[in-house]
Amino acid sequence: MSPFAIQITNGCLISDIEQEDQNSFQALQQLGAVEEVDGLWKLGSLYRAGRLYIGKDGKGYVEAEFKEQRDLLVEPDDLWGAKHGDVVVAKRVIARRGRASGKVKLVIDKAHAFTIAYTHRDEQDNFMILDIRTGIPTHAVMEGMDLKAFKIGTVLKVDVDDDKVLEVFGHLADPRVDEKISLALYEREDAFPQDCITDALEIESEVTKEEHPDRIDLTHLDFCTIDPVTAKDFDDAIYFDMETHTLYVAIADVSHYVPYFTPIDKEAKKRGFTTYLPHKSFPMLPRELSENICSLKPKVDRLAFVAKIELDRATLKPIKEEFFEAIIHSKHRFNYENIDKILEYGTEGVDGVVAEILNWLLPLQKITVELHTQRLKQGFDFRSEEVKLSIDAEHLLTSTQIETGTASHSLIEECMLLANQASAKRFTGEGDSIFRIHEPPQLSRTEALLAELAAIGLFVEEYEDSPSLIRAIQKEAEKMGLAAEVDSMVIKSLRRAEYNAHNVGHFGLGFSHYSHFTSPIRRYADLILHRLIKTQLRDDKEEAGYLLRNIEPLCARVSELEREATKAEWDFRDRKFARWAKEQIGLFFEAEVIEAGESAKAVLTGEIKGVTVNLRGDNIMLFDKIRVMITEVNIAQAVIMAELVVKLDKDEMEL
Repeated sequence: MSPFAIQITNGCLISDIEQEDQNSFQALQQLGAVEEVDGLWKLGSLYRAGRLYIGKDGKGYVEAEFKEQRDLLVEPDDLWGAKHGDVVVAKRVIARRGRASGKVKLVIDKAHAFTIAYTHRDEQDNFMILDIRTGIPTHAVMEGMDLKAFKIGTVLKVDVDDDKVLEVFGHLADPRVDEKISLALYEREDAFPQDCITDALEIESEVTKEEHPDRIDLTHLDFCTIDPVTAKDFDDAIYFDMETHTLYVAIADVSHYVPYFTPIDKEAKKRGFTTYLPHKSFPMLPRELSENICSLKPKVDRLAFVAKIELDRATLKPIKEEFFEAIIHSKHRFNYENIDKILEYGTEGVDGVVAEILNWLLPLQKITVELHTQRLKQGFDFRSEEVKLSIDAEHLLTSTQIETGTASHSLIEECMLLANQASAKRFTGEGDSIFRIHEPPQLSRTEALLAELAAIGLFVEEYEDSPSLIRAIQKEAEKMGLAAEVDSMVIKSLRRAEYNAHNVGHFGLGFSHYSHFTSPIRRYADLILHRLIKTQLRDDKEEAGYLLRNIEPLCARVSELEREATKAEWDFRDRKFARWAKEQIGLFFEAEVIEAGESAKAVLTGEIKGVTVNLRGDNIMLFDKIRVMITEVNIAQAVIMAELVVKLDKDEMEL
């Protein structure tokens, strides 16, 4: 459900409703669909809010949100103009044979406010406008302009309600249009509204200690940051006190600079996440903040929200965890490559402040190795490979590389995991915070996974529960030389991690309590959590009350925004792969089958990594090593078609 749908289902104050939802709320009042109960406004018993799904027969279904409910059937005449994927309010009606039925009364959240389309001529030279998501004909009009006058392949942004062209993006032949398409399809923004920029420029550009007398001064400690070499914003810094065996995880104190309801806060809430494309990031916060005063840059004072975690020397379990506002002064900026070289080749020639930092950083690295080992007794280490794309000045794909985690990545990751767990443990888990949860696998999906694995000859005889089953699968896959491939299948069979107000633990990590605390520059969820912890520290019941009244809608909002940001990143990647593949039509490539059956797919194993092709051919089996020929590429839908040429044995692949 949408955040507003959750609010009116659970009950809310009018003052809690977002500005963009006020008109919907007033319309529901006029319909008599909401009523005030104990000071909170909520839907009446005859009404239900939910997402609408429309089948091929034209009938709609408003999804049930609770086990005791059934989906409401909506006849085509009762859809009230609602479209597939919209969140609606429906009124229940008595239907024949007792079927749970309803009539749509209001659309409260459109699935899409606009369509991205392009001009096209088919093989019979018929002119049409095609939806870029689906390739299905749609409609578009432009005042004073015949769309046939545009060059075929012109990309348009079209209003879903009146079919008017809102913007001309460019042309499919221009690689620069990919960025606009991917961002628009998933409603990601680039430029910030002017009021955000104005507010950001008014915020202080440097920290003066005297102006923050209530903060704990940690500027004497040798904090450092470890990030990618290309990083421009620094969320986190660490320091380890050898004497007390205490880890300090200092996080950019974004909540100090971004108060509630300001233009910057509203825009951050709307974006939810920073979106990362290979050539550019699209930040959640204005760069004037994210890359300056909020960034924990080296050799300057910065405000931080600190998790201080004392570890037992023998077990490495946390024995004391506390949070406080502080001022830090990072002494050095490392990148991952720096640390990996030091770990591999030693510290010869290193002196000054770097040498002093390494006095605690190297022992901490050994501790994090042990923490990682302990963690894998409960959680999992899936071999997922991330493909990094390089894009040239013409916005064309030039190369790819596989990014794998190194010792330096693991060092930082284990420190962040400790802070994320500590932040979650401050709350009961009964709707009183924002948790990062990962539910255990569904039985049906586990059974489907086992059937797929059996088809490639991988069998698991004995297991007690889901964790032991996955470990047994990984063990067998290792023996077969299919560790990475099978891990990919296991990941697909698991539920998605999400944000939730009710804690059920994190299955993949093996944690009973987990949240996201460490990246408030790029994730709104972390900013929410910072605010919640600060209400505890200040005993601010009024602010806590506001946050907790709205915590479920907030969780739903950021979970959905996370999915949209990820989809935008994937869509852009696929568009670049498609443009590359267009130049390879008729050429042969080695590949490995990753999906068999009617919708068979294979991933190319050549110099350009990560390219997935749709396969035509007979007798295709999962993980077959094959040679394919690229036959067809649809740039608009970013689809690559290939034909099976021959199956290869292992020796041929190695040649």
